[in-house]
Amino acid sequence: MFIHSYVKTDISLCLPLSDVCLPKKTDIAVNFTDGMFKGIYHGKQCHASDIATVLSRAWSAGVDRIIEFEESGDPEKHFQALLSLAQEGIEKGKVVAIGECGLDYDRLHFCPAEIQKKYFEKQFELAYATKLPMFLHMRTAADDFCEIMERNKNRFTAGVTHSFTDSAEDRDKLLSFNNMYIGVNGCSLKTSENLDVVRDIPIERLMIETDSPYCEIKNTHAGIKLVKSVWPSKKKEKYDQDSIVKGRNEPCLVRQVLEVVAGCKRINDIEQLSRTIYHNTCRVFFPQDLDSAADALLSSGHGPQ
Repeated sequence: MFIHSYVKTDISLCLPLSDVCLPKKTDIAVNFTDGMFKGIYHGKQCHASDIATVLSRAWSAGVDRIIEFEESGDPEKHFQALLSLAQEGIEKGKVVAIGECGLDYDRLHFCPAEIQKKYFEKQFELAYATKLPMFLHMRTAADDFCEIMERNKNRFTAGVTHSFTDSAEDRDKLLSFNNMYIGVNGCSLKTSENLDVVRDIPIERLMIETDSPYCEIKNTHAGIKLVKSVWPSKKKEKYDQDSIVKGRNEPCLVRQVLEVVAGCKRINDIEQLSRTIYHNTCRVFFPQDLDSAADALLSSGHGPQ
């Protein structure tokens, strides 16, 4: 129910993959509580927990901040407990958003639409009480999602609809809400139609993510032809801490998402694109750390060409 963050300890240090210093990146969606990061696949222990190794690889790839999901129970039954927990997390600088909230009509076998809508509405109360941004999810549910957003827009300060895979029309519905951003990952880049949709998301309203350990950019995806960075990989049964696990996404690979976004938008200056997206993320989730001069420059329209 809450989103908290990992921040690189020394944000002034940029550890390169090659001889060049990589621009800062934020991965807005990681699931470190998933068993795969503990070395467990389909109930079988294949290797030791390697979150520290995964984080080290992410920092070395220029990832500066990681936002992680954490479940905290039923928002109606435990509303006051959740509110207290959120306030405590805010004071410690760990809780940065309310989420994951929203509607997913591809998974009605897990939860009926009416129940999803009921609790989505309730989650705006928590966001309003804490004044936190929202981390949102919408899949094949744009009409109901946007109707609930419209009813609650006065309780919505800012947020991102992550892992976006819907249509251009649905994209434009989301962008009609003030301070709404769209997050993309490998699942957003599967088809040529997906790439067309991503191409027309304004850069100043865009964020990038891995949603790891899921949603990698696969060899069958349309976006793969725009990927430039690769890491050595090995099967989980032959685990090597110097290689990524084949078939398991992780935060360092957010670089590939950035490359596909740059490619489909025909942007040559990937460093400026990365800076713009990084500042988008800071505006919403880390406003206390946003460099005011850089923000003013971006607001003036000097983005990537």
